[in-house]
Parts: sequence; C-alpha cells; structure tokens
Amino acid sequence: MSKRRHEDADGSPYAPHSPEETAAMLDEVGVESEEELFDVPPEVRFEGDLGIDPRGERELRAELSATLAKNDDLTEFLGRDHHTHYVPSVVDELSERAEFLTSYTQYQPEITQGFLQALFEYQSMIVELTGLPVANCSMYDAATALGEAARLSDRVRRVSGTEVLVPELLHENKRAVLDNYVDGTDLSVATYPMDDGNVDVEALADLAGEGTAMIYAENPTVRGTIEERLSAVGEVADDAGALFCLGTDVVALGLLEPPASVGADVVVGEADALGLPTAYGMGLGLFATREDFLRQVPGRLVGAGEDESGRRAYTLTLQTREQHIRKERATSNICTNQAWVALRTAMHLALLGADGLVDLASECVREAESLAERLGDLKGVRAPVYDRHHFREFLVRTDQPAPAIASDLEAGGFAVHVVGDHRLQVCVTEVNAGRADDLVEAFAEAV
Repeated sequence: MSKRRHEDADGSPYAPHSPEETAAMLDEVGVESEEELFDVPPEVRFEGDLGIDPRGERELRAELSATLAKNDDLTEFLGRDHHTHYVPSVVDELSERAEFLTSYTQYQPEITQGFLQALFEYQSMIVELTGLPVANCSMYDAATALGEAARLSDRVRRVSGTEVLVPELLHENKRAVLDNYVDGTDLSVATYPMDDGNVDVEALADLAGEGTAMIYAENPTVRGTIEERLSAVGEVADDAGALFCLGTDVVALGLLEPPASVGADVVVGEADALGLPTAYGMGLGLFATREDFLRQVPGRLVGAGEDESGRRAYTLTLQTREQHIRKERATSNICTNQAWVALRTAMHLALLGADGLVDLASECVREAESLAERLGDLKGVRAPVYDRHHFREFLVRTDQPAPAIASDLEAGGFAVHVVGDHRLQVCVTEVNAGRADDLVEAFAEAV
C-alpha cells in the first residue's frame, strides 16, 4: 500500500478504502449507504444506544480483570469428550504467525503451499495412527464426524438396512447431533446394551442383521473404559454387511491397537485433544476411512503431486461441498475450515513424536488407575465402578447423593461430572494430576 493509501485508510490494512473510494463504489452500485446493502428486517434492528461509556485501555483492562476475577477458581477433573492436555508454547508461537492466521480455505495452491503441506502432514499422521489410508481435516468435532459417518454408510452400505446401532452409553450431546444428521434421510438410530461399561457383543450380534447400516463403538468409551473385544464387534458388523465405525482420539491412538487392525471401516473422534486447550465447543473432528470410500469422504482432502517443473506440490484434491460441485452430487454440506486447528494438532503431534505420544498415553492410564484406587479406598466410595482398564477417566459410585458431593467438591475448588444419583465421573491428565492429592482429601471430607 502506498503512503497516500495508508494515510487515507481508517486504521486497518484489512479495510483500506478511503471515504471517497467507498462513496464512489456505492454510487457505482446505485445505493447511498453501506447499510442499504444489507437486508435486515426492522423487527430485529437495534436502533438504540448500547449504553457503553467510552474507556481508555487502562480503565478497560482494570474493569475486565475485576469482572473475570469473579469466576470460580476451580481445578477441573472433567472429561466426557473434552480433555485438557498441556499445549507447548511453541504451538502458540508458530500457529499464530500471520501467514497461518490470515489463511482461509486453501483454494489457491500457488500461494498456500506451506499451509497445504502442513495439512498433508496432519492427514499423514492420522493415517499412521489409525491404519486407514484416507483422512481429512474438515470436521467440526467428534459429533459431526459421527453424523457424517452415518450418512456415508447410507451411501455405500452393502445391504438394504437403514439402522445405525450405537452404544446405550453414548454422550447425550453426541446422540442429539447424530439424530439431527440422519433426520430427513431413511436412516434411524437405535441402541445396543453394554456389559460392565463395554459392548455386550452377544447382545449386539442378536440386534445386528440385514437391517443394519452401521455399528458404532468407542474406545475409550464415554466412561473411560477400554474396549477389549473390538475385533469381535468388527466381525459382527462384517457378518451383517454393515460399516464398522470406531470413535477414539489422537492421544488414545498412541497406545491402543490401530483401528484398521480390528476391522474399522471409519474412525471418528476428537483430534483436538492435542493442540488446543479445553474449549468446550471449538474443536476438530477426526475422520479417517478406507480407500474404497474415497469419493464419499465429506469435507476436503489435501493431496500431493508434482508441478510442471517436477517439484513436489500440494493442492486440495477433493472438495465435496455443494459450493464446488452440483448440489445433488454433494456428499456433505460441511462449509467450515478447521485447517488452523488441524495445523495446531499436527504441530503438537510432531513435537511429541512417536515416543512422546506413547509416554503421554501411558500416563493417562497410570494416573487414572492410581487416582481410582485411592478414591476407592475411601469409606462410602467405590472406584472404579467398572472392572475394566481405564484411559484418563473413570466412574465413581458414592453412598451419599452424588450432586451433594459434587457441590462440596466445587466449594473446595474442584469440578467433576455428575452422571447419576450416586455416580460421579473423574478425569485426570498431566495437567491436573498435580492436584490429585488435594482432590482425594476433598473427597474424604465430602463423603
């Protein structure tokens, strides 16, 4: 931008037009003001005064600090699909570089080779962890990835069935998203029983058949248990001619057997367990599948090839949303760009390396086992409830009402999940493990 243009701009390089230039453009399109370009119904317009007095930076900082200080200072032992791991500061430093923050979807490969390569590396890491050859980086979160997997099964299933079987112990929000995704299709969702926190394989086999389009299981489960018979679940799905979809996350994949080895056709889950602090909403859905379903994958795929000079080059090789192809052929209406989150996850994975990821996953097993054992030694407490191996989190049964105990723990500075009248769920990672002694002490006082 020239010096004149910079001086004319009203403070932002992203809105560099001078008042004269803006007036000229408005005149060209035949309107008198920018407001006329927006059709905002009168009933939802705000014409009043916001009542916010102007403040200087110092005053505003002081006021915001005072407001934020009113928040409870709680150490969270929360899980259930939102898991906090330590994110190295270098992830912030690198991902917040301007060339990453200002990059939207990488439609123009000639100017986005660096970002495209980073996304290709992310996909490659997911492929290595899952054992499945195709992975994308465009899912909102685990719930929408599950919904997309169900709709994929509707397009590629080998039987005439329309039923999606999910575990009865499924996060209620994930089930709600799945129900919304299949609404309007011929698919329906039904549950199968669990046995001591894990899949009741025999009961599942009785329910599955020609009417089944997809079977979904999780490892770890929403209760933190490790599924021990996933190969048997895969065999049930195969016998029924249904897709086998497995839910997991990137940290767990560092320790558990690869999903492809137990017959998974699709893998979904939370990929942002690494790379992001707990966001309670913002996320990155993991999605990987077999090469047979390449053309049916939702979202976008980054591929590698060569340019006219023979140099390695990257580009978006598959874009399945309706913006790019005929609407009736679109496999998904995913219009998000989770590329920046995928970038952070790839950075975190690269920093950990293979050994570091295994060490982190192993710590999630050890800390959960240790904390459950210590809580289980308290009078009036049983932990873990399920006689299983656990990853990060576990269920606690209390003789006293769980809501009352959770309230006492909150007063003592700790947050846990209430999942029943006499059941709590506790999640421990390397981030909160240092407060485990204090949590046990607070539990002892509460019970």
